[in-house]
Amino acid sequence: MKIMLLTAATGGGHIRAANAIEQYIQENTRWEVENVDCLKAVGKLLDKTVCDSYLFMAKKAPMLFGRLYKRTNKENVISHLVPKLSGLFSNLLYPTIEGSRPDVIITTHPFATEMVAALKADGLVSTPLICIITDYGAHRAYIADEVDSYVVASDDMIPELMEFGVPKNKIHPFGIPVHGVFFDRQDQGMLLRQLGLDPELPTLLFMAGSFGVSNIIRLYRDLAATEVKMQIIVITGRNQKLYEAFEKEIGDKSPLPTRLFYFTDEVEKYMHAADLLVTKPGGLTVSEALACNLPMAVFDAIPGQEEDNANFLKTHDMCVRIEKDGNFAGEISRLLQEKKHLQAMRENCAGFDKSQSIPNMLELIRRLTPAGARS
Repeated sequence: MKIMLLTAATGGGHIRAANAIEQYIQENTRWEVENVDCLKAVGKLLDKTVCDSYLFMAKKAPMLFGRLYKRTNKENVISHLVPKLSGLFSNLLYPTIEGSRPDVIITTHPFATEMVAALKADGLVSTPLICIITDYGAHRAYIADEVDSYVVASDDMIPELMEFGVPKNKIHPFGIPVHGVFFDRQDQGMLLRQLGLDPELPTLLFMAGSFGVSNIIRLYRDLAATEVKMQIIVITGRNQKLYEAFEKEIGDKSPLPTRLFYFTDEVEKYMHAADLLVTKPGGLTVSEALACNLPMAVFDAIPGQEEDNANFLKTHDMCVRIEKDGNFAGEISRLLQEKKHLQAMRENCAGFDKSQSIPNMLELIRRLTPAGARS
């Protein structure tokens, strides 16, 4: 059995989902798995153009991004143009698929889905296609008749996909795939002691790499000015400018016990140590936090898929939403003092159990393919 994963680096979530599937297959089966960035496979120019355009709009022109997201999610000329453009590049992806000859193709990105669907429509590929939607709202860009099965984040998305014409028997609410370490429970007190923090104090985790420097520093200062006792873990990712700004801000003057980290490949450790995550609501970050039973305070959501993610969390009382001009420190302080509400939010996160997402997906593969049925 050979699995081909097709993803793309417009944001890290699509790749993290593919990597989680790849690792699970390697550790738990004898199947062969190939993990391919579809845009890089098509060509460096397209990859750079698409990724740079996405990052520019998401960071510099989020309102424009939101308008495009909504416009392309409706039945109109533009929504039909997007898959046609992807279809034009599908022939450039074909040699990669033909050279690999996979038994199943799994996509975690709409461009990959559209390109494979176009190849199937042209009769060049007949391989079963599983599409994983890595956010908590459906978008028309993922939808194609040639997709054999959809794996979605939650039951809430079933009627959304059905509105786009997807048959219900093709939709599987297994959950967004994340690495198993996020489901492995860890002793919060022990983790906090290892970090030199107080297990008795409420702990905030800032996943801050994608925030603007001025915004997140202002939030930190506002929290430091409150009278509520708390401690903070900050992860800036590879955002050097933000890391240096926090170093300067914390110094010897911060009244808040704070631990600052640059890049880490142990995000799950800090999530298990925290009581509340302050983050932008990217699909994979949300899924990883939910796997850790960690409530969220979501801030600065990009109009579009991040808005969908935030709305899902809010509907199920797994987050508080902080508006850009809202009273961030007041909202957080209130929540930290309302321990029963915070605990209820944690229980809601725990009740959203998607720990069997990848095992369920493997069973789906076995049903879709003769090779899978034999393995």
